[in-house]
Amino acid sequence: MRPPLQGDELELQAAVARARPRLARLLARCPRWLLATARRLLPEPALSGLGGIADPAEKTSALLRLLEEAAPAAWKHFAQAVCMEYDLPLDLEVLLMSSAGEGKRAQAKEAGTDTRVQSSVPKDSSAKYRHLLINSIRQRYGSRREAGAEAQEQTQPLPFNQTFVNVVIHRSKAPRSRERAEKPREELAGAAEPEECADTAMKVSDLFCSEAPSHTTKVIFLFGKPGTGKTRLMHRICQKWAEGVLPHFLFTFLFEFRQLNLLKRKLTLKELLFDMFLQPEDSPDAVFQGLLENAQQILIIFDGLDEFAANMDVSWSSRRDPGLSSPVPISQLFADLCQGKLLPGCTVLVTSRPKRLPDFLLHTVSVLAEIWGFDHEKVEEYVSHYFHQHSFRERAIAQVKNSTKLLSMCFIPALCNIVCICLEYLLLKHQMSVELPQTMTQFYIKMFLIFLNKQQGDRAGDEETQLNCNKKAILGLFDLALRGLEEKKLVFYVGDIPEDVKEFASLHGLLTVFEVKTSGTCPEVGYAFVHLSLQEFFAALCLMVSRRVDKNYLKKKFFLKSKWNSKNETKTEFMESFHIFLSGLSSRECRTFLMLLAEQDEAWVQEKQDVILQSLKKLAATHLSGPKVLELCHCTFETQNLEVAQHIGSLLNFKYEFKNFRLTTLDMSALVFVINSSQDLICLDFAGCLVDTDCLEVLAGCKNVEHLSFRSRRCGNDFAAALSKAMQGMGSLKKLELTGGSITAEGMTDLVQAASQCLQLEEINLQGNRIRDPDVKRVMDLFSKMEKLKKVDLSNNHLYLNAVLSLAKEGIVCQNVTELCARYQHMRALAKERESKVFRAFFFYCSNQSSLTGKCLSLSGNKLGDEGCSYLLESLPWISISKQLNLSQNCLSVTSICSLLKSVETCQRVMEVQVSFYFYLVLFSLREEPVLFTDDQQHGEENQTPTSSQKIRLTDCNFQASDLKNLCAVLKECGHISELDLSHNYLGDEGLLQLFQCLPKLKMLRSLKFNGNQISLNSVFFLAQSLATLEHIKTVSLRYDQEYFLYYFGMLDPVSCSAPECLVCFSLRDCRVALEDVTRLCQTLAQCPQLTEIDLSGNSLSDQSIERLLSFLPSLCNLTLLSIRRNPLSPHCAVVLLNSISLCERIRVVEVRSSENVFLYLGASPQSQKTSCRLTGCAIGPGQVEQLCSILEQHGGLAEVDLSRNELGDEGLRRLLDHLHRVPGTCSLNLSHNGISQDGVLHLINAFVTSGNTTEVQVSLCSKATLIIKLTSGNDPRKILRLAEFGGSWTCLGGSSNNNMTVQAAERLLHSLRKDLGLLKISIEEPWVCKEGARNLLQLAVQASGDISGITICKDKTLFQLVIRFPHCLEKTGSVISRLSLYKPEIKHSFCQRLCEKCAQLQELRWSHVELHEDEAEILARILLPLPELKMFGLTSSSVAATGIEYLISGLQNCQAIEELNLGYMKLSSAAIPGLVLGLCEMPSLKRLVLNHNNIGNDGCSKLAEALRGMHNMEEINLSHNNIGDPGLISLAAVLLEMQNLKKLDLSGNCPSPAGGERLMAALAHCRHIKELLLSRNGFGDRTAVTLALCLPHMTSLKILHFQNNEIGQAGGLELARALVVCELLEEISLSENALGEQSVRALSQGLPCFQHLRRMDLKFCGITDDASKSLSLAFRQCPSLEEIILEKNRIGASGATKLMEELAKCPGIQFIRLWDNPVPKGLAESLTSQDPRLRFSFN
Repeated sequence: MRPPLQGDELELQAAVARARPRLARLLARCPRWLLATARRLLPEPALSGLGGIADPAEKTSALLRLLEEAAPAAWKHFAQAVCMEYDLPLDLEVLLMSSAGEGKRAQAKEAGTDTRVQSSVPKDSSAKYRHLLINSIRQRYGSRREAGAEAQEQTQPLPFNQTFVNVVIHRSKAPRSRERAEKPREELAGAAEPEECADTAMKVSDLFCSEAPSHTTKVIFLFGKPGTGKTRLMHRICQKWAEGVLPHFLFTFLFEFRQLNLLKRKLTLKELLFDMFLQPEDSPDAVFQGLLENAQQILIIFDGLDEFAANMDVSWSSRRDPGLSSPVPISQLFADLCQGKLLPGCTVLVTSRPKRLPDFLLHTVSVLAEIWGFDHEKVEEYVSHYFHQHSFRERAIAQVKNSTKLLSMCFIPALCNIVCICLEYLLLKHQMSVELPQTMTQFYIKMFLIFLNKQQGDRAGDEETQLNCNKKAILGLFDLALRGLEEKKLVFYVGDIPEDVKEFASLHGLLTVFEVKTSGTCPEVGYAFVHLSLQEFFAALCLMVSRRVDKNYLKKKFFLKSKWNSKNETKTEFMESFHIFLSGLSSRECRTFLMLLAEQDEAWVQEKQDVILQSLKKLAATHLSGPKVLELCHCTFETQNLEVAQHIGSLLNFKYEFKNFRLTTLDMSALVFVINSSQDLICLDFAGCLVDTDCLEVLAGCKNVEHLSFRSRRCGNDFAAALSKAMQGMGSLKKLELTGGSITAEGMTDLVQAASQCLQLEEINLQGNRIRDPDVKRVMDLFSKMEKLKKVDLSNNHLYLNAVLSLAKEGIVCQNVTELCARYQHMRALAKERESKVFRAFFFYCSNQSSLTGKCLSLSGNKLGDEGCSYLLESLPWISISKQLNLSQNCLSVTSICSLLKSVETCQRVMEVQVSFYFYLVLFSLREEPVLFTDDQQHGEENQTPTSSQKIRLTDCNFQASDLKNLCAVLKECGHISELDLSHNYLGDEGLLQLFQCLPKLKMLRSLKFNGNQISLNSVFFLAQSLATLEHIKTVSLRYDQEYFLYYFGMLDPVSCSAPECLVCFSLRDCRVALEDVTRLCQTLAQCPQLTEIDLSGNSLSDQSIERLLSFLPSLCNLTLLSIRRNPLSPHCAVVLLNSISLCERIRVVEVRSSENVFLYLGASPQSQKTSCRLTGCAIGPGQVEQLCSILEQHGGLAEVDLSRNELGDEGLRRLLDHLHRVPGTCSLNLSHNGISQDGVLHLINAFVTSGNTTEVQVSLCSKATLIIKLTSGNDPRKILRLAEFGGSWTCLGGSSNNNMTVQAAERLLHSLRKDLGLLKISIEEPWVCKEGARNLLQLAVQASGDISGITICKDKTLFQLVIRFPHCLEKTGSVISRLSLYKPEIKHSFCQRLCEKCAQLQELRWSHVELHEDEAEILARILLPLPELKMFGLTSSSVAATGIEYLISGLQNCQAIEELNLGYMKLSSAAIPGLVLGLCEMPSLKRLVLNHNNIGNDGCSKLAEALRGMHNMEEINLSHNNIGDPGLISLAAVLLEMQNLKKLDLSGNCPSPAGGERLMAALAHCRHIKELLLSRNGFGDRTAVTLALCLPHMTSLKILHFQNNEIGQAGGLELARALVVCELLEEISLSENALGEQSVRALSQGLPCFQHLRRMDLKFCGITDDASKSLSLAFRQCPSLEEIILEKNRIGASGATKLMEELAKCPGIQFIRLWDNPVPKGLAESLTSQDPRLRFSFN
């Protein structure tokens, strides 16, 4: 009871009672909050009478009455809470605060006589400062009542200047340790793993209510996504403190990190509080002392930690004593305050966007909470308040509430404000119909236009007029926004902003103005965007409309992985929504807006938009975690591009796994958009995620969910009820999992009722909830209503055994039940005797039920023991289980194993038995019907089918050798065992011997595993010998690991092998084998003539051991591969391995890598086959050259000798050159990266001149360090010398590539070079080539002796090349040198005449990346193009003046002899085509036409098609990337019907539809000689792929097929893969960037053996999994010509990459397999690359 009241208190109480109806009306809008608050303040019995009150208003009034009558502390807390949470009228708020005991204090505050202040701080200083602080905060953050801002709000529509409505806040547990906080949550603000969070709703007042020890600093960390109202809430708290609502704080300070960023100096605490917030009027030292003494009553707010640009690493501070007078960086001050080193006992409130907590906060946060934004009630409250003066308020509320998409956005307060602004504008303008934007980006655009429109008032015109009025200022504002983000600058000074931009932005409310304090002197004026999201939006606009931003820069800025990959801090701290805005601006709906801003045409804008869309598509194929998938979905949603969404959805269909973070309704909306856009059915898995019921309402519209899973303790009855409603809209849902929750009978009733309406459901999993015995019977009702329901899992619920067995009996008789799980872990136990009887009764019941067919039976986790299991197995032949019997965790012993195995013989339905005592595992897999074995099968004939086999796995069972007697006796009776696994027991040598004695009885055995059984080296030789003694043994693999052997021993059936001949393999790894052991092993293996592969990796073989091994190679007549990995080799040993070609003539490839990996590939023995030897990175030096050369001199069949990356040096090269003339045959010798200097190269050139068998030398020093020598048999007069980056003098050399040759030296060289009758090609690659004009280069060309036959200018490669034809001439070398030294340039009186004379026999003209001025274009068109011998003309990627284009087109009309015309990348439009067509009509000999990367379009393509109609000699057409759609493609298809000689067609990168694609494919069926078909990036889809598959049988000459990025799915990919086998001549296949699917890849793998000529295969971005890659790798070996395989950006993991490495070792011809951006662990990738460098996991 309250104490007796005084007179004034009685009067106050009466006033409160009179105001109760008014207060009740205000609080009636929030009954749940009122009831929750009352429950915290009042005892439960006091609230018991409220249950009978039905009227909400009456119940509210009753609650208020109870609170008034409660203890004073309760009423005080309630009054403070209601004033804090709600905007009350001023008189009512004063009344409530007075009734809470704050009235007198408030009056005292005004008078400066607060008694509490007097008692705690000096009156004349701190009290005065407190009063000053209150007035300052009222001025800064005061309510609208005081500031009179309501009128201002009506006249100036500032974005984000919304009326305050309290936000929803949820408490989370603070992180308990650094390790926990550092777990990747990608990367939520230090939030503990959400599954372990308290997740309780709380009010603002609750933030300060938690108890903390005195003098202990309390740190409150409040995080929230952008726009959730963090800053607005901080201002609200300051405002309420100034009004006296938070009386337990005497002082409050608020600092914004975006302003603290401006500090360039160190500060003391005193300077922070006074200089940066508010200076005392006098006595600062006394005031500061008062603050120190009252630290427990100080609130310091730091807003926007995510906006702090400096480093928060203050790890060094733990070694330092904080001093009040020592200036430190602001980050250190912040850390010292949070850690209690300064102002111990104060309260620190920090806000941030979601990000990782700084380390020093991990152990100091007292309260961790998240602002969720608004809920339904808050949205309605906000919208109602916003439109309170409008007659259409109810219509506006209904507009928001009735749109799920709109409502999802409004849960973000900032977006809610923008929605209201747009809605208000549209309702005022269009009363009858309102069409709102669809995305966040579109809302921002609309808001921006509305602000422009409102300021212009009656003068406002259309969008174009609005934007043009202030175009310069708008673009300047965009530039300011981007510059700020790039420089991490959020606050701008006056000098940072152009005057017109400042005036425009301030007028339209886009920039806020405030004081900036960086010192104790006068404050400066600062400007900032009204919200960081608005700055991000304007920055994104800048990238999209600025002419300075090209595609590469835009792509760099949108490379989202640089943002997402970082575990600690994002690389773009202030760009939370930047990528989302860029995605939104790439939508078609934004194109007109961007065109108006950029003043560019649609093509220019679309090109930029395509950069974003393509980046999103590529990102979807990378390895993404759950939060990253959501970010990608948000970006995709913003594009509103269904094609992009479908593509991304098809690639994401395996990635929808979300763990331990909260999903908002906006997240769910974006997710549903992507999922619904795809045609694939997906699995949606939420583990430990916060998913509220609003999200489930959005999820209800997800039609493509096949498997839905929620695993969270938060999933209770309310969640189940909401999910039950959502399930109605999921027509594809087949599997529902709701596990680990707190669902009881109530929730299960809702789920059962909803499930009965979802007739397509096949599986329901409710394990780990709180379902009890009586509730279970409801589940069985489902089976009678749902014919497709097959499985219900109720494991780990609160069930008795009797109930479970009764349920099992019900399930047995139900025909459609195939599995019912109710694990025993949390069942209530029965008495042991009764339990045994119950089980026996159940077994008997099961043995008499035929309805168990097609079902699984799990009895795991019981106490059956040996006796119970034995009883069950006796009944097994009569129990008609047809899938699986699970007896795990039933206390079985070793002696029970024999009983288990007997069931294999007595019950022929048993397919597999798995037993592991270590893992407590006992599983039986059964088939539906027993297999009847024939007599032939009983006697071991090898024609049995796979279904007749049985597998036994007895691993980790503690078997000793003594146990094998009984085990072998049982095994001998099991004659149908195909696989036997006895790994990880203790059998030893004795056990192995016993086991092999019974092997002859196991005629069907195909695989035996004996890993980890502690066998000795003697058993190794015994096993090797078994290859010869037991005929059906095909593979023996052993590995030594520290103390014992781990090995795999397999017997493979030839029928099961994919290769024509079965492989017999022996592998012994990781064992120290001595020389005598190697001898013994080789002698044993030599007795096995069918042996095909030997692997002796990791055995530390000595040089002598390897020599001994090589000596046995001739005895192994069928051996195809000898591999030795991870075995250190000396340089001498490497040469010994090379000498193996002398020992065994069947060796085709000798490969030694990195001094530790050896591969010898052997084949048949025809002498015509060449041999390749590669000894790379083996440290071979001059000392080994003599021996090396003696080997080379003995073999004329060497095709390649690769000695790169050794240590020959100049001396080794000299010794090698002394012997090269003796090397017979034609051979390529690679000496790159051998430390050879210029001197060595000069010596090589001298030898090259005199050598008779050296025909070509390639040298590149510096970066590439290339040195290749090609030898030939006989005296070939042709010699080629290629020098690049030589850097030597050019007085005596005759070719150049980056060798510092000057123009003058080149001129002398060209004039001086002569040759006997024939052609001489001179190539010069120097930087000055790209600087010289075309005319100057032509002037250089005419200096050459002889007649010019070809001129090539490629400025992008700095290449200038001439082909010169010489008449018959005999001239000595000396005269050439003499001419070179005496040459002086002659005066050229007529350049054009000279050019005509020198180029009279010109045949080829290839120019690239040149800039042609008008005069140069005229020379080209009037002199060079009409030359009668010109057969090839190419002008690509060049800039030509407008008049020059006319010259060029007219000149082409005179090229009558031309056979090839290339005008690629010339930006020719359809307007240039008519003139070009006239030229084409004058080219009867034209065979190749290349016009790629222009802008020809449909009209131009149709005109070209008409010109091509009569050109029956045409062999190649390239019209790729020309924006050609169906009309142009169909016109071309009609012409293709007549082109019987067409060999190459490139139409990549155009824009046809599937219909146009089908017409094209039908026409191509008539081009029977087509060899190259390049049709990538056309979006043809499955229909076109199927049509192409039907036409391929007519294209048997096809060699190259490019069909990447054509949106092919499983259907089209499968048909195409199957049809490709008819094209046996294929050399290159590219199907990359298509979601082919598992079946398509497997079909392609099966067809690969047909492609004996295949050299390159590109399958990147195809979603290839480990399993699919394994099928591919097995097929590679059967493609003998395969060289390059591209598998980047797939889903190949550790097992797939390992299998690729294993198979690659058997494919010597493959040059590399590219596996970039696959989810292969970095350590494994490095390990695999070290074993075989041809596996490439990164660009380097």
